[in-house]
Amino acid sequence: MTALPAIALRPTRRLVTRAALAVSLLGLAGAHVLPAAHAALSAGAQAPTFTAEAALAGKPFTFDLAQALKEGPVVLYFYPAAFTQGCTIEAHLFAEATDTYKSMGATVIGVSGDDLETLKKFSVSACGGKFAVAADSDHSIMKNYDVAHAVLPGVANRVSFVISPEGKVLYQYASGDPSNHVKNTMEAVRAWHQGAHSPRNNPEKK
Repeated sequence: MTALPAIALRPTRRLVTRAALAVSLLGLAGAHVLPAAHAALSAGAQAPTFTAEAALAGKPFTFDLAQALKEGPVVLYFYPAAFTQGCTIEAHLFAEATDTYKSMGATVIGVSGDDLETLKKFSVSACGGKFAVAADSDHSIMKNYDVAHAVLPGVANRVSFVISPEGKVLYQYASGDPSNHVKNTMEAVRAWHQGAHSPRNNPEKK
């Protein structure tokens, strides 16, 4: 019996290999083994404003950064992909800390390249309905903040920013490990809060 030519299987094998590689890379993106990201927006830079479709506790709405900044500082964190290991861990950590952020007047918003339907579910299961997540559908937000992944199109590196009510970047932290983003941004928000409420900035208080 004549064997089938091996060459007939090569395109399929290549496709399978490429697909497996893409899945593996996306898995790594959601975990915490990506290299630290380079973010052009460092402390003192003007934060680009944006509006985006978002979800809070499963309900869609339009998030407006400029509007949110009128209420106080914003903790803007980019993450690779919803429902991946590292991103789920990070969302849980931000959810647990949301009330503390709120007590200092800060708003938390997560941004990824996921679609809105995915984020509606993620905002409930991983975020616990505590904070909103926005869909960067055209990837313009991650590009403007210089956090787009160099290899995976439409995927953001794990980078967190604290933005002042005046629209300036107070703090930026880039790390593939999700464990310290809350801790570090919380310290930055606390420093802003203490400064904003010090006697020097509030002469009427003694």
